[in-house]
Amino acid sequence: MDKHYALITGASKGIGKAIAAELAQKGYGILLVARSAELLEEYATQLAAKYNVPTAYLAIDLAKPTSANEIFNWSTSNGFKISILINNAGYGLNGLIDDYTLEEHLQMMQVNMNSLVSLTYLFLPLLKKMERAYIGNIASGAAYQSVPGLNIYAASKAFVLSFSRGLAYELRKTNVRVTCVCPGATDTQFAIRANVTNEKAVKMAKKFNMNPVSVAKISIKGILAGKAEVVPGFINKMARFFANILPDKILEKSAADIYGL
Repeated sequence: MDKHYALITGASKGIGKAIAAELAQKGYGILLVARSAELLEEYATQLAAKYNVPTAYLAIDLAKPTSANEIFNWSTSNGFKISILINNAGYGLNGLIDDYTLEEHLQMMQVNMNSLVSLTYLFLPLLKKMERAYIGNIASGAAYQSVPGLNIYAASKAFVLSFSRGLAYELRKTNVRVTCVCPGATDTQFAIRANVTNEKAVKMAKKFNMNPVSVAKISIKGILAGKAEVVPGFINKMARFFANILPDKILEKSAADIYGL
């Protein structure tokens, strides 16, 4: 039988990297997509050697509007039989809206939302041809409320959550299962990339950080079980619960205080 592959974006570090290892352990061929060719080549070699699975990688910037098509063309031209698509690439920008240029915000939205939707749309016809296929969209605990200081990032993740849940329902009678994963604080380079410098925010993140490997294990278990939504970790489940019952103004003030606004 032809080897089935999992394609993971944002796969050179953090949760995406851990998810790639988790799926390699389960025998899937691994397709790594991220910006750094050097990191991807090194990790693809490590996965192939450790788990004896085929690997390949594509270095590309998902902030470019053409990237999703390039990824799809690369995959189909190489004949990869993809049964799992993990849309993990994403980042945030900490600060007020006018602390950054419009172009910087639009690039982030391109990565967090547009590329995710584009990849999902492009690969869906192929996924439907598999006996069983999975789409895992990595959102954030920030999807459950507005977050002053990470405003557009949180809004983009709310989009991912809403899109994923709606798509899961649309595809409920097909062979494709869609899962949205909403991790909380995780020990990755997110804060550095997002320019989070407020001491209170940094300390709180360190206090509640989950290990990317733990997040990946919980995520893949939920994705392969066909769950529509996965929130890794007890603290994050509690945060989701309180986001549903507390008034918006209290949630917004709390988030603003954390980010020093």
